[in-house]
Amino acid sequence: MSQPREIIPGATYMITRRVLRRHLLFRPDAAITQLLIYALAVSARRYGLRVHALCAMSTHLHLIVTDVAGVLPRFLQFFHRIVALGTKVLRTWEGPVWDHEAPSVVRLLTRAAVVEKIAYVLANPVAAGLVRHAREWPGAKVDMDALGHGVLRAARPSAYLDPENPQWPEEITLSLSLPPVIEQDGAEAFRQEVAAELERQEAQAHAELLRQGRRFLGAERVREVSPYARAASFEALRGCNPTFAVGSEQGDAWRIAGAAVRAFRASYRAALERWRAGVRSVVFPAGTWWMRVFHGVMVQDLVLSA
Repeated sequence: MSQPREIIPGATYMITRRVLRRHLLFRPDAAITQLLIYALAVSARRYGLRVHALCAMSTHLHLIVTDVAGVLPRFLQFFHRIVALGTKVLRTWEGPVWDHEAPSVVRLLTRAAVVEKIAYVLANPVAAGLVRHAREWPGAKVDMDALGHGVLRAARPSAYLDPENPQWPEEITLSLSLPPVIEQDGAEAFRQEVAAELERQEAQAHAELLRQGRRFLGAERVREVSPYARAASFEALRGCNPTFAVGSEQGDAWRIAGAAVRAFRASYRAALERWRAGVRSVVFPAGTWWMRVFHGVMVQDLVLSA
């Protein structure tokens, strides 16, 4: 059984989902970029999520979002379904689009974690040896200068989506927002922090490629690869799947966050055992989602820290 996940309104997450067997189905061409941005904008508007960063690699997607209303599972189900079905039409692809594993959902608990993970998302094409600088990536992405105030736009894709259905507008815009841990008057300082971290990660990627004797593929060659091919680069077997991040040099933040996760899981398991035994008056811990939505269990009120 998978571990229960705490869904808290207002939480910020890094979300990653991979394409089946590392096929290059999201190769960055105009049609797939249009689909991804349109699907993200429609899904974020439908579920009230705020989008902070995006990078669509050929084999996977990265997002940084804030789940204002505590409906992240609904958003992921809707967004990933539109992307999968649209991709199947665009690529004339039979069978599943997504990897069999569930999306990676990492809650970002500190400002340092937000800065580091946004820079990581933007730097992904550089770390993969595809382009020398993040700004050169030709796929769906958020540029460094657009953080917190840019706008993504997309017309409705002609593939899959019914133009007569009112839930699919002819054109949609997605305004990028600052993560809630960043005050509006601190936006410029935040961008400078992300830019410095992005520069550090790019330099690290450059040094690694030099050590390996490799060259960057380049944006033009990235566009020319077959979307039906599979990534041939080495990828280590996936180990632990973290549920939260606090960033580097954050003192006891990791220990405190880990204790909170363990406490939630223990409380959830105890409540679940009582519910299975027929005790319908049992109260589940704050952040319980599945049991609340699908079984109507009672849930503790969320206590927000000052």
